[in-house]
Amino acid sequence: MKTILNVIWLVLCGFWMALGYIAAGIICCILIITIPFGIASFRIAVYALWPFGRTVVRKPTAGVASAIGNVIWLIFAGIWLAIGHVVTGIAMCLTIIGIPLGIASFKMIPISLLPLGAEIVDTDRGALVPPSTAY
Repeated sequence: MKTILNVIWLVLCGFWMALGYIAAGIICCILIITIPFGIASFRIAVYALWPFGRTVVRKPTAGVASAIGNVIWLIFAGIWLAIGHVVTGIAMCLTIIGIPLGIASFKMIPISLLPLGAEIVDTDRGALVPPSTAY
């Protein structure tokens, strides 16, 4: 079932959302000082291509630097990518078949807003993480 949902996701919105993350990553890497944002953006682009069967877990070791970086990311790129997820999520929820895809798009909003200090893991591994750190 995960494979079927991932293929439908890829065709309908995953490719386009991944392009948005790749564009943000390229811009961040060009600006040298924001290379960590670019790396995070590329990581999320792969997740945006194939989200079913994976989840996002917050790293407990993330410190103040990732919090400051998340604020900067939120202002310059995160809000725009989150708007993309909201728009695609609403569009997906217009049909009964698209509701799981819309929910997946809404679940990606937190990582699009605050990517630093988060890790994308398989759902098998995510089940081992305490519930307070997974979303």
